[in-house]
Amino acid sequence: MKTPELKLCGNRSLKDWQTVRLSGVQYAGFIFANSVRRVSNEEVAKWLEDYPPEKTMKIVGVFVNPELEDLAQTVSEVPLDIIQLHGKETPTFAAKIKQMTGKQVWKVLHHGDGALTDMSRYSEVVDGYIVDTKLPGQWGGTGKRFDWKAIPEYQVKAEKQNVPLFIAGGVSPDNVHELIEYNPDGIDVSSGIEIDDRKDENKINRMKERLG
Repeated sequence: MKTPELKLCGNRSLKDWQTVRLSGVQYAGFIFANSVRRVSNEEVAKWLEDYPPEKTMKIVGVFVNPELEDLAQTVSEVPLDIIQLHGKETPTFAAKIKQMTGKQVWKVLHHGDGALTDMSRYSEVVDGYIVDTKLPGQWGGTGKRFDWKAIPEYQVKAEKQNVPLFIAGGVSPDNVHELIEYNPDGIDVSSGIEIDDRKDENKINRMKERLG
């Protein structure tokens, strides 16, 4: 069984970034969409300049139905490695972003009817998927898990496309041992490694320990 990669998302302060930066995980995410965890281009650019990420860590920018101009401005100001699309962005839009920015693009799919079909639509366009819990009126950050028994179907589809599959939604150090039984490529976690809305070093370490 492979050890899943970890993405720690929703970093909203310099302290969050300092904690995550030294954690040894593969991905750190910042949200540039309307959210309680939203951050500005200026903030993130300064944090990354003052405290650069380890060479093995990739920086992910999260967007929800962005305007091309706004996204382009963020990419020009913040050294992102990956653009994560979390809304209703079409395959055509995703392809345009890849062409415009030269960055990897990940697409979030909300578990439910149509998600597997959507994976086929985005085939040969996106560079990775994140499957998240679907709740009315919310694009993400729900803190709720979906039925993980569905993961193998998503994993097979991702493997055929030769791209990674990450699982998000309600993952924490207390239940991650259940999740890894389904052998996903990666895990995307935010509130599950927080205490009082701040990234917690002990919770992050517990998560890593349980991944082996």
